Amino acid sequence: MQLLSPARDIEVGRIAIQAGADAVYIGAPKYGARQAAGNSIEDIASLVQYANRFGVQVLVTLNTLLNDDERDEAVAMAKELHQVGIHALIVQDLSFAARLHKECPQLRLHASTQCDNRTSEQVRRLYDMGFSRVVLARELCMDEIRAIHQAVPEVELEVFVHGALCVSYSGRCYMSEVIMGRSANRGCCAQMCRMAYDLLDEDMEEVKDDNGQPIHQRYLLSLKDLDRSMYLSELMEAGVTTCKIEGRLKDADYVANITAYYRQKLDSLNSNRSTLHSPTTLHYSFTPNPEKTFHRGQTDYFLHGRTPNLSNWLTPKSTGEKIGRVSHVERNGGVCIELAPRIELHNGDGLCVGEMGFAVNGIEPVSSTCVRVIPNHAVSLHAREYIYRNMDTHFAPSKGVERRVGLSLTFCITKEGYCLKGESNIGRQASLEVVVEHQPASNPQRALVTLQEQLSKVGDSNYWVQSITFVNEQGLVLDGGTYPYFIPISQINLWRRQLLNAL
Repeated sequence: MQLLSPARDIEVGRIAIQAGADAVYIGAPKYGARQAAGNSIEDIASLVQYANRFGVQVLVTLNTLLNDDERDEAVAMAKELHQVGIHALIVQDLSFAARLHKECPQLRLHASTQCDNRTSEQVRRLYDMGFSRVVLARELCMDEIRAIHQAVPEVELEVFVHGALCVSYSGRCYMSEVIMGRSANRGCCAQMCRMAYDLLDEDMEEVKDDNGQPIHQRYLLSLKDLDRSMYLSELMEAGVTTCKIEGRLKDADYVANITAYYRQKLDSLNSNRSTLHSPTTLHYSFTPNPEKTFHRGQTDYFLHGRTPNLSNWLTPKSTGEKIGRVSHVERNGGVCIELAPRIELHNGDGLCVGEMGFAVNGIEPVSSTCVRVIPNHAVSLHAREYIYRNMDTHFAPSKGVERRVGLSLTFCITKEGYCLKGESNIGRQASLEVVVEHQPASNPQRALVTLQEQLSKVGDSNYWVQSITFVNEQGLVLDGGTYPYFIPISQINLWRRQLLNAL
């Protein structure tokens, strides 16, 4: 199963790749469903070149509905994107897709979730139109996903597994257009579902909740965020080929954290499946945790029937991670907090209860489990209230990801000199032949150690050397602890750099 991560811009795209994405999706210069997330052709081309070093795909969103006078420009843009090497274009406008299929048939097309892809008939229709992949509507349950795969097995199926949810059917929300004149299908949603409302009865009186309080200015339409990390195996068995993280407006820390979280989930899932593996190695200097970056709570939505408590009426903002409870509030404004195990607060952290939030201006220990916090402004809190941290100043996942491609080297002795060959785990091959006189080594053991040490130094390249094989003039592997010839270190380093550049 492919992991597809969002990229607000080229820098976030690189972070997503470093964190372990198999593919990233990024907005075209115009006509993307996130108007504020457009990127130049030049930046997309640079991202493609960077992604190619890791065998990662770059998808581009050009998924708004187009006006007639925009189609020529959009088609020209799509052709230019194809020329710079993108893997596929994600589109919603079907007449635009039909024209692209005729004028640029080599360009892969993916049907955006905005097409409202809920039935096997719709997926079959899109396949017949030339779409190789369909991004399914978020509202489908597991049985519906499985049925679509069984009905149209030749189509790649992509599903959202994490991120923000729209209160309406995918691609069918007109609330922003009606109220604000800003169409979601033109990339400029006003997010009316994240605003506060009153709930009124037929007599225009405020309805009361179970506690007898009027439902006044609450976020009645604001859904929690999607989290299907527990169901990746089930989705795979149902026929899903790509799991997608939502968030083309999210920052680098969010993308790094969530990508790493799902990468670890998928790698654990794939560890005993010989046909599914990652050709690269990943290192994280942090522990991925979805609660430590933006989230509104979690729901698996309709995956196994309608999930109770889909919405979060208290706030449309990030709820953060639960860190403890308020012990008491002092007269001078200090807040004493009973911390959960293994929680450590820092100056500058952001804490919140519902919509009320404050920054930490000072911390004093009270006991082994309790600290006294100085807020940056006056707060109204009550004893025993749960308190959350929605900004951890010491959590910076975008600076703690590193990805490298495995590289196997073969160093051969030839009649005229040497030949250095390299083959990466993503199928790249290169070789370098040099003509130089052989110089017998005065210390064969040291000669081998020097060769191994210098060939393994990859510096800041995106490779790591997983094996080095030494071959003699007869093509036989040298399996002893010596090497017959002396080669200056500067010469070895030059050859290694030349080979890495060729790869």
